[in-house]
Amino acid sequence: MNKGDLIDAVAKSADVTKAQAGEAVNAVFSSIQSCLKKGDKASFVGFGTFSSNRRAARDGRNPATGATIKIPAKNVIKFKAGKGLSEAVN
Repeated sequence: MNKGDLIDAVAKSADVTKAQAGEAVNAVFSSIQSCLKKGDKASFVGFGTFSSNRRAARDGRNPATGATIKIPAKNVIKFKAGKGLSEAVN
C-alpha cells in the first residue's frame, strides 16, 4: 500500500471525497512528523509507537577499499508495533 492507496481506502471507509481524505492523511503524517522532530513519541493504542532516537557519530569501514570513514550522528526513527496490530497480522 502506498499513500495514494491509503487515501483511497480512507475516502471509501469514511465516505468522504478523495480530496478530503488526502487532507486528513496529510494532516496525520504532518502531526506525527512534527511530534518526532520535537523528540516526543507518537503512540497509538492498539497500533504502535513511533519514536526518534539519536545515533551517535561513529567510525565505519568502506567495504570496497577497507578505509576507515567517519559516520556522522543522526536521528533515527523507530516503530514498535502494538499488541492489537501484532495480533491482527498473526
